Amino acid sequence: MAAPPGACYTRAMFALRSLIPALSVVLVLGGACATVQPPPADSAANEAPSAAAEASARAQAEMTPTADSAADTNVADPTVTDPDKYQLVMENERVRVLRYHDVPGTKTHSHRHPDSVLHALSSFRRCLHFPDGTTRERDFKSGDVMWIPAQAHVGENIGTTNTEVLLVEVKAP
Repeated sequence: MAAPPGACYTRAMFALRSLIPALSVVLVLGGACATVQPPPADSAANEAPSAAAEASARAQAEMTPTADSAADTNVADPTVTDPDKYQLVMENERVRVLRYHDVPGTKTHSHRHPDSVLHALSSFRRCLHFPDGTTRERDFKSGDVMWIPAQAHVGENIGTTNTEVLLVEVKAP
């Protein structure tokens, strides 16, 4: 049975929207109440990938770990490994929201995140070091929002600005 209009937003997203007012994508976690309207069939957007879509795909690849790193489950929770950097904002049966802060030159301990949505609150440069020895570097701009697949890593601020991030970690249904 479909949820009444607005129920998903009211039920699932009220707290997240108040935490992330710039987030224009509504996430519905664990329900079938989201509707997404595709562009019209004759839209130019359907003819070729936009520059924004290509940039998003590149950014996603920069944050996607190797299969070995994603499978590594013997790594601790970031609130345990780096409690000075991760602050619990809210938690319920569907999500955990963490705020992360560090300064240039800071490196975390090895830790693991489940599937997550990252919202950059500041612009920064980051390097992720994965357990298999591979690394990924990325520049974030304030306001960037992206999907982060489950992974274990060591994070390093390799830029000249502080890192400020909200992570919305998705829990299994």
